[in-house]
Amino acid sequence: MQCVEITAPGGPEVLKLADRPDPLPRAGEVLIAVEAAGVNRPDVLQRRGHYPPPSGASDIPGLEVAGTIAAVGEGVDEWRAGDRVCALVSGGGYATLCVAPSPQCLPIPRPLDFVAAAAIPETFFTVWTNVFDRGRLKPAETALFHGGASGIGTTAIQLAVARGSKVFATAGSDDKCRAIESLGAERGINYRTEDFALVVKELTGGRGVDLILDIVGGDYFAKNLASLALDGRLVEIGLMGGKPAATIDLGDLFRRRLTITGSTLRVRSVADKGLIAGALKREIWPLLEAGRVGPLIYRTFPLAEAAAAHALMESSAHVGKIVLTP
Repeated sequence: MQCVEITAPGGPEVLKLADRPDPLPRAGEVLIAVEAAGVNRPDVLQRRGHYPPPSGASDIPGLEVAGTIAAVGEGVDEWRAGDRVCALVSGGGYATLCVAPSPQCLPIPRPLDFVAAAAIPETFFTVWTNVFDRGRLKPAETALFHGGASGIGTTAIQLAVARGSKVFATAGSDDKCRAIESLGAERGINYRTEDFALVVKELTGGRGVDLILDIVGGDYFAKNLASLALDGRLVEIGLMGGKPAATIDLGDLFRRRLTITGSTLRVRSVADKGLIAGALKREIWPLLEAGRVGPLIYRTFPLAEAAAAHALMESSAHVGKIVLTP
């Protein structure tokens, strides 16, 4: 098979096309002939040497793929060769063949092609488990999503709005703010020219929001807490701005009954990810098949141009998802 290797920790130029032996599915796994693979921020961190794959996972980057099942391992009954699937994986996506645990595969929603399907797993799994499971966002509640123009952000906005919530989101330009408003956000907040905490207070009449999903961390932490309503929940899933240095006023935490939580997805068990896949198929797949939500594709690159895809990701010029096509 062809794949993209990280030849050494470094910039996008360390990504090189290579040939490797075809992988074989073990018990409980399927082998996917990859038609498209999503590009995500964790891939960039892995390339830089800051996010090593879990024990036993492929060293090839790539956390989500779409394609056709080429073979199934022992004990796999729900899939057969020829099935069209998208899958969440712990590595190995930047390749023409990829092994995936059977429970982490989902059928491609009927209206979508392989490119769109490849842009679903990482962001939809992440949003479901953090916004609706850990974050407990309910219809009629209000949410603030940081990084609203990212793959996570564009997914979170669509799913929350489709399920009846009111959404605000931050982005780094007025154009991006307009783009996320077109996805259903009530208000895009330009974090370069506006103080999101002040804007949120104004928009909510001083109440604050019920849920914040944050991929930034750093100096956002204290402002996030200040932006929460009574019984508000802060879900931290990224540290693009570094680790927070702020202290917490525990008295304020008690008085407002705030919840602070966080999670990572890659290291969770196959069983855990299978439960998320089941929830997505039950709750979100009907929305995808009805065309009410869908991945926003910004640009595709051939597998051989993975370095250019990473350079675009790091520029933050995109809105939505970047996808590789073998």
